[in-house]
Amino acid sequence: MARVTPLRRPSLRERLRDVLAGVCPQCRRGRIFRGRFAMHPTCPVCELRFEREPGYFTGAMYVSYALAVPLLAALTGLVAVVAPGLSFEAMVGVAALVFLAFVPALFRASRCIWIHLDHTVDPPR
Repeated sequence: MARVTPLRRPSLRERLRDVLAGVCPQCRRGRIFRGRFAMHPTCPVCELRFEREPGYFTGAMYVSYALAVPLLAALTGLVAVVAPGLSFEAMVGVAALVFLAFVPALFRASRCIWIHLDHTVDPPR
């Protein structure tokens, strides 16, 4: 397939939209994920390789952590407002159980953010 490149650099708003939509950072049309957790190895449109090297998504774990900590803190605060009589440990436990519902979305978001960030900082040659 031919390499597809955009005519101009996308704006920050367009980048954020692309991250949320889970599309390729190069052509901005191909989907990164082919299922709930399964990723395409390359973009189905422009063939950009998503995992550049072994261990590439280690950086996505840091992004996931940066997204998860504030979310868990917010959920703990919400539990504290809704059920003020609980101990702190119980509040964190309830928040952690609710947090589990967000794990698939965080997994996908962290990988999409990492791919877009990496493509912006170090575009493929």
